[in-house]
Amino acid sequence: MGSHASDNPHTRAIAGFVSGLSYDAIPGEVRDRIKLLVLDSLGCALYGADLPWTRILQTTLARHDATRTTPIWGTALALSAPHAALVNGTQVQGFELDDVHRQGVLHVGAVTLPALLATIGPDTPLDGRELLAAIVAGYEIGPRVGMCMGQEHIGQGWHSGATVGVFSAAAGAARALRLDAGRTVHALGIAGTQSAGLMAAQYGAMVKRMHAGRSAQSGLYGALLARDGFTGIVDVFEAPYGGFCSTFSRSTDRFDLGELSRGLGEGFETMRIALKFYSCVGSNHTTLDAIRAIQARRPFGPRDIDRIVVHGSQVTVDHVGWAYEPQGLTSAQLNLPFCVATLLLEGDVFVDQFPEDCVGDEARIALSRKVQVVHDPEITALGSKFRHKVRVDVHFADGTRDSETREAPRGSERSFASEADIVEKFRKLAARRLDPARLDALVDAVLRMETLASAHTLVERLRAP
Repeated sequence: MGSHASDNPHTRAIAGFVSGLSYDAIPGEVRDRIKLLVLDSLGCALYGADLPWTRILQTTLARHDATRTTPIWGTALALSAPHAALVNGTQVQGFELDDVHRQGVLHVGAVTLPALLATIGPDTPLDGRELLAAIVAGYEIGPRVGMCMGQEHIGQGWHSGATVGVFSAAAGAARALRLDAGRTVHALGIAGTQSAGLMAAQYGAMVKRMHAGRSAQSGLYGALLARDGFTGIVDVFEAPYGGFCSTFSRSTDRFDLGELSRGLGEGFETMRIALKFYSCVGSNHTTLDAIRAIQARRPFGPRDIDRIVVHGSQVTVDHVGWAYEPQGLTSAQLNLPFCVATLLLEGDVFVDQFPEDCVGDEARIALSRKVQVVHDPEITALGSKFRHKVRVDVHFADGTRDSETREAPRGSERSFASEADIVEKFRKLAARRLDPARLDALVDAVLRMETLASAHTLVERLRAP
């Protein structure tokens, strides 16, 4: 199971880190942070258990899959491990509520946790400390791949949350299965060749919700097959022809292989994962925070404005700044003008503001026409770390104007939320699927993860009666 040491230094470095990461090597602040990130993702998954697209997945797969080993979170259903990873990943990403590593452009929990937890059965010899180490191993890798690829990867039409997500999934599952570095190389190489996801899915298609689930499933396949001796692409990142980086980028000068292993084990990307407190794509959050800040110093409503101009990066313009058309709930949650209109008319942009019939809401559509999203070359020039920076100009009907600039939204790595805020969000989402006693037991299992005698305890507490 060896690999060609001379031509895959970055793949080997990642595999060595993943297989060798111990609980004791993880800084205390990272241990504390990962538990909050896990809790947030699980809350998103529990809310996502009863959405139209996840119900279709659950019923369709249950019809074709008679295996009942691995729980579908927040339900009484169980499926085979690969199908459970597919469904649970879709549930986490099911309503634009989950985490995001902004520079890596990845929803990390949605791809890592479903794959990793699908490896854990009643007899799996994994305790809470080992579970935490495996989760951190997964959370560390995908963001680095996204940073390596840069903003152009999503700009050319790949859904980075899906394409780079396979590597977080494979890494976390490989560490949970205790694969050595050689087999972890193959797990990454098996997962990488399954990488996929097209950004056109954002314009109203349910399948966008499934991208994270497919990445989790692909990463799980990588780890399970590598454990049993199946081989993958040993230089999956470095290969000049047909490698992940060379294939998913327009040219070799558009990606930076050094990002894959730079500071690995010293600086932790886990600390740069942000949480969402709006039920919409992360690119929209700085604008919504900016409008709230303006409202705090000058209360205003829809009738008070002439227009709102959002100055942002090219990625913001392309990703979320198009003229809204009612194409489906996914599109509504991604479109920035529609989300601004939602905030002004509804007072918030969370789950209750997005019923199925909101897509054609004439008042929101009309107000969205007063929101312009324009390119600011100076923001684009700042690079991917600032791709969500915006300057929002509110032009009032009386001829005055107020402006607000935001670089990072509430819940971001630079303004991270409190444990109380995160638990409150979790409870609001999870209460729809779990009774109070089960909910409390799950919060306890996550926030005291390192004390669990068996990781399976956490898996079991995700079941609904």
